[in-house]
Amino acid sequence: MTDTAAHPANHPHHPHDPHHPHDPHDPHDPQDPCPRAIALYERALREGGLDRQHAASLPCLLESGLLEPARQDPVVQDPAWQDPARLTPIPPALVLHRLLRAAGDRVLRERRHSARLAEAFAPLTRIGGRSGTEADRNPAIRVVSGTGRINEAITGAMAGAVSELLCVQPNLHYSDSRGAAAQAVAMDRDQALLDRGGRIRTLYQHTQRQMPLVLARYEQLRGDAEARSLDEVTDRLIVVDRDVAFLPAGADGTVALEVRHPALVEFLAATFDRLWWQATPLYPQAVHRPSLNGVTPRQRAIAGLLVEGHTDAVIADRLGMNIRTARVHIAKLATTLGSESRAQLGYLIGRSGILDREA
Repeated sequence: MTDTAAHPANHPHHPHDPHHPHDPHDPHDPQDPCPRAIALYERALREGGLDRQHAASLPCLLESGLLEPARQDPVVQDPAWQDPARLTPIPPALVLHRLLRAAGDRVLRERRHSARLAEAFAPLTRIGGRSGTEADRNPAIRVVSGTGRINEAITGAMAGAVSELLCVQPNLHYSDSRGAAAQAVAMDRDQALLDRGGRIRTLYQHTQRQMPLVLARYEQLRGDAEARSLDEVTDRLIVVDRDVAFLPAGADGTVALEVRHPALVEFLAATFDRLWWQATPLYPQAVHRPSLNGVTPRQRAIAGLLVEGHTDAVIADRLGMNIRTARVHIAKLATTLGSESRAQLGYLIGRSGILDREA
């Protein structure tokens, strides 16, 4: 007779059998199901359920909400009835949503804890005098140099984001190769935030409303992403979860400030909010601004800058267009208003009342 104890691999209750109820189970976070639990959960999904004895050694199956007691047996009509010997799987989409939300809550708690620690220790770092670098004296503001390092800092902040990204995208560099490269880097981290249930709001200039790079971005993103536009916006700004902000520290965009001071970040976020409510919707539903008395919205914006005395070059820069396009719009505005000179144009703009109307 063959001794089954001498051949544990053939024994039906071998201690390494993944379904054996007496297998040891290392303690772990219920919100992080172990591989054995995932394997049994997959089996339950395929078979429509699982005997409780198979899950006895894996408490995380129930604690993590992968399985629940079987309900509503067709023979027993009581809806509160449960079969104590049978477990049924919860749909994977529901489980994943709940686990991701729990993970996001943990990340948010840790970030708030980190902020409290930083706030508590900031005064202590200044004890002993004012020696050291600017970063040592003011850890709430950090200078980041180099495009690569700036992108790494933004990506790092975005990795912990759980709720919101606010972004101002001026026309500068957005349609060239540099803008295309930055767009490719941003897409993955933006989509990851949307997948975690966060939202993205972006402000552009009106001149960007038809840019292929902008339109393609919203054709690809899936989730709660919105965009609006204005005649003029601030320089580039990124605010992550209203905890950290990034803004340029130089004209060429290769130096940025990483701001974590709560008051400064809140000021920047509030500035964004005020611009947002004045802006024209672009996505998901575009609103087209009407012309008034033959004067287009873009020409009204130019008119406002003309009466302030700005040159063609300044107007083009402020509105995100090249100087030739700005001059074409100025000429059309002059024709519409019947102006024969630059000085007369300013006078006619004032008389026309076009700047008194809401764009």
